[in-house]
Amino acid sequence: MPSKTVLPVHQARSRESLRKLLDATREVLARYGLEGTTIPRIATHAGLTPGSVYRRFQDKEALLETAILEILERQEETMKTSLTPLATNQIPLQDFAATIIGGMVGAYRANAGLLRGIRQFMQARVGTPFWKKVSALEATHFQRTVHLFLLYRKEIHHPDPPMAVSLVLRMVAGTLFQIVVWPVQSKEMKNLLPRDDDALAKEITRAFLSYLAVKI
Repeated sequence: MPSKTVLPVHQARSRESLRKLLDATREVLARYGLEGTTIPRIATHAGLTPGSVYRRFQDKEALLETAILEILERQEETMKTSLTPLATNQIPLQDFAATIIGGMVGAYRANAGLLRGIRQFMQARVGTPFWKKVSALEATHFQRTVHLFLLYRKEIHHPDPPMAVSLVLRMVAGTLFQIVVWPVQSKEMKNLLPRDDDALAKEITRAFLSYLAVKI
């Protein structure tokens, strides 16, 4: 099913209302979850009327598609400018891994509700043009991260560095999703986990480097 069409934006005032609308959509999704994200609630949060939202978007799904794509596009632009090969080469591998993983822990914690909502929304749209766009953006982001770690290939003693980096990054993301974003642990299980996010980041970084057979 093709993505819904968004009405064109021509004026500065219209662009500003669109920015408020997309920001409100992200905030409402993070706070209330997918089921609680409604057009009236988003409109109120953005200081707009529901009618003005419907004049731009056909329904909630079209609005969510636009908001999610915009989040991922901004994330990719930020990564392109802040994590360059030149900058990465100035940082020891252990410090680079700690920075990336610490950043992931912080981002997953700060955006746990939003990530849950996006995951639920995506699961219902597998195979759609929207899902393919999101998948392409995520793949670009992931491949960029893998490439940056492979700049340290000489320090990675795993027999297959590209595969190892790809796999362990997926392990990190999966671990954080289970522990931080969608925790289902019992009290007894929680007692076996690191005491806070700093400790969690350090342990994941240790496991990450160990899997890559990096000498510490």
